[in-house]
Amino acid sequence: MRAFVKPAPLPPSAPASLAGTSPRQGNDVSPSGPAPRSRRIIAVGGGKGGIGKSMVSANLGVALAQAGHKVLLVDADLGGANLHTCLGVGPPESTLSDFLRRGKASLEEVMVSTGVPGLSLIAGAQDSLDAANLKYAQKQKLLRTLLSQTTADYLILDLGAGTSFNTLDFFLIADHGLLVVLPEPTSVENAYRFVKAAFFRMLQQTEARYGIQDLVEGALSTREGGLRTLHDVVAQVRRKAPSDAERLERELAAFRVRLVVNQARTDADEKVGAAMVSAWKKFFGIDMDDLGALRYDDEAWRAVRKRKPVLLERPDSLVSQGLQRIAARLVSLDGPSPESAIP
Repeated sequence: MRAFVKPAPLPPSAPASLAGTSPRQGNDVSPSGPAPRSRRIIAVGGGKGGIGKSMVSANLGVALAQAGHKVLLVDADLGGANLHTCLGVGPPESTLSDFLRRGKASLEEVMVSTGVPGLSLIAGAQDSLDAANLKYAQKQKLLRTLLSQTTADYLILDLGAGTSFNTLDFFLIADHGLLVVLPEPTSVENAYRFVKAAFFRMLQQTEARYGIQDLVEGALSTREGGLRTLHDVVAQVRRKAPSDAERLERELAAFRVRLVVNQARTDADEKVGAAMVSAWKKFFGIDMDDLGALRYDDEAWRAVRKRKPVLLERPDSLVSQGLQRIAARLVSLDGPSPESAIP
């Protein structure tokens, strides 16, 4: 779900993302052209706080590492970093602040061990009150570095809550954008807002290339959204340039969010993901994937209180089994691996 960038500047509060990237192509940001890469970026986001994003991020990292993959967890919850606590890691001496503001040359210099073989962590900035408000150059530096990482098979970004432009831009560079949702009306509503905001953010970054500036700006400025579906966008471009419309349709079709329903207490809760996928397709014309539901399990919050991943504390628990299944589905989306597989 790699982001696009328009050449014209965005509003001051919405700095542009990286130039030269395209969805799910596995490209780096070299101006000379795309270069293949084997690792995948997973971004874990959500429409609100307190829905279990960090728990999901930490345990997916553990599951993938246990399967033999080399995994790097990055706490990208700028201003609210706590991923290290979920992993039982003490306050790290080096964080993203050292990379962004103190001249560290590479992310490797701020990586810390998690105690899990194959799993490393880059802790979020904790010592700066303005950490959540990255400057344009800082965000560009971090995004470019994340896209060029070759030290891990999987790079997992634990994002902050909400729909800030920083959060959306990190979500859009991912190959797999995971959206965590609780089976509650408010969480579902916020999840839809998050997906819609991410989609329009992508459109902002492509509009100049396809001549849809007026359509996008109108959509962003009206309560009803202006555009009803992806097909509305493509139809307007097709009236002007049919060949561009075909290319745009292929690019936008790569915007495919993966849903994870957390804390499902009933069979009906487990079906919330499938219902959201159906509704999003019907009303917006875009596909989603339902990766599955994690059953509510007291073992999960017990593990969080002990500052340990539930996969390590209680690998036989219902929530651990659900996390293993979700990790396996993500691996299967990337094709078979000759070296390892989720058990």
